[in-house]
Amino acid sequence: MWHTLLNVLIALLVFCLIIAFHEFGHFLLAKLNGIYVNEFAIGMGPTLFSFQKKETKYSLRLIPIGGFCAMLGEDEDVEDEHSFSTKSVRARLSVVLAGPIFNFILAFIFAIILIAMVGFDVPDVAGFSDSSPAREAGVEEGDIITSYNGHRIYKYQEILVYNQFNQEGNDITLTVDRDGQTFEYTFTPEKTENGYLMGIYGGNRQKYGFGGTIKNAALELRYQIKTTYLSLSYLIRGKVSFKNLSGPVGIVSMMSDTIDEAKESAEGNTSIAILNIILNMLNFSIMLSGNLGVMNLLPLPALDGGRTVFLLYEAIFRKKIPTEKEAFINTLGFILLMGLMVVVMYQDVLKLMVK
Repeated sequence: MWHTLLNVLIALLVFCLIIAFHEFGHFLLAKLNGIYVNEFAIGMGPTLFSFQKKETKYSLRLIPIGGFCAMLGEDEDVEDEHSFSTKSVRARLSVVLAGPIFNFILAFIFAIILIAMVGFDVPDVAGFSDSSPAREAGVEEGDIITSYNGHRIYKYQEILVYNQFNQEGNDITLTVDRDGQTFEYTFTPEKTENGYLMGIYGGNRQKYGFGGTIKNAALELRYQIKTTYLSLSYLIRGKVSFKNLSGPVGIVSMMSDTIDEAKESAEGNTSIAILNIILNMLNFSIMLSGNLGVMNLLPLPALDGGRTVFLLYEAIFRKKIPTEKEAFINTLGFILLMGLMVVVMYQDVLKLMVK
């Protein structure tokens, strides 16, 4: 019981950190542009703790699934030099985009730390299953996979993601690097109970110097962004079930399970258990922060991407959409998003009850 509560607490702290950094991006750029921030809040719902400093109220709220940076003149026209509504399009755009950009920055920083500690998964071929169609096609142990069906590959997990989305068992074309030479092989994956498989094992971790670590951290961020967009694309096209979506409850549950697995793999060694938990939480943080950045850039009302669309319209046509109309659209979008979140959370709870 107590260890489960501790796991949930760790997961919630990670979740809150990612959200706080996102909102801090909005907050920092608002301050730099001379915009008054009325409230900077982490969490939603009733206020647990707050304090006032100058014009800003800083608060911690009960439900750790969001947060906000409420600015003067954000949802109404306020004739004040410190109002969001009176600032230039460039200034307002920088404030709106700062949240997602700060999520990418946080994911990049965590990726640097993780890769410096454990290395980067290279897309190598370390071995084959007994009936590997890739080996039969000509792929050899030691090959470095550089392309999957035309998609450039830098990280072994990219291969697994593309293969996971190949639910129809379509032919696979792998481009590999073998001692500086390029070879291309096309084959049909093997149908198994776990889906269509190539019969390849790989993903050996390699450590790099400072420059290599920075480069691979950028590639890790690229992987998270690309995977998120790919998942959304398959969801919209109906190739991935809506039931596969997870909200805060599902994510916290997964993180809790990961912490338990990290402890078990340490076999009673407290130091190793702590290290395993840190590494796994870093990995989760990279994924969540990257995903949050991408999701907020979607051109939907109430999201940073939706606000960006309004600002780009204003910049192109030199005509500002009335703040009241924009606020109404964003409020409606927020209500719809909250409705979606409730549905996803309901699914998460059902999954927990079935476990």
